[in-house]
Amino acid sequence: MNKMRFFVVYLLLIMAALFVAFHEDVEVPVARPLDEIPLRLDGWTKTEETRFSEAVLEQLRPTDYLYRVYADDARRSVALYLGYHGGGPESGPIHSPKHCLPGSGWQNVSEQSKTLTIGDDEVRLVEAVYQNGGQRELFLYWFQVKGATLTNEYALKLAEITNSILHNRRDSTFVRISVPYREGDLGALEVGERFVRDFYPHIKAVLPQ
Repeated sequence: MNKMRFFVVYLLLIMAALFVAFHEDVEVPVARPLDEIPLRLDGWTKTEETRFSEAVLEQLRPTDYLYRVYADDARRSVALYLGYHGGGPESGPIHSPKHCLPGSGWQNVSEQSKTLTIGDDEVRLVEAVYQNGGQRELFLYWFQVKGATLTNEYALKLAEITNSILHNRRDSTFVRISVPYREGDLGALEVGERFVRDFYPHIKAVLPQ
């Protein structure tokens, strides 16, 4: 009986994988332009905005993206990256920071999943600390699919497959907030979470539901 259940589940997974591989998903546009995310908000001010090189874009293959650095009134710096992948043939998969950061010389110091309540939303995110030489940085990140926030790659793939089968769409977004630690600093997490609470409603508004 257990072998039969395993066979049925395995067969269903193969069928789902074949369906996803051989049918074409619709390219889903963003709900609103990403640059409508405020330049100034609740004491935060944009200090920098970066456009990536062609080499970086060929590796990441986002449909659209936004990379900005903000500073608060205390001159605490926070970087925001949104990588939107619309699910069409030109859109690449999201690159997990668990692979990209170590590949760039960053070593994982600590990591945990947590949930922030922001208005009516439960935002699930990963809180991770990485170090590269003498530089230590806090990363808060999540994957957003059809309004849901996800914290691991397996949940992301499952959501993409489910939405591909049921809704003919496979769009997803990678959201990452990074906060450099200052020497002797214990406030990076407070700064990062405050940024998420302030900006999440605006991030949600530009993404498809």
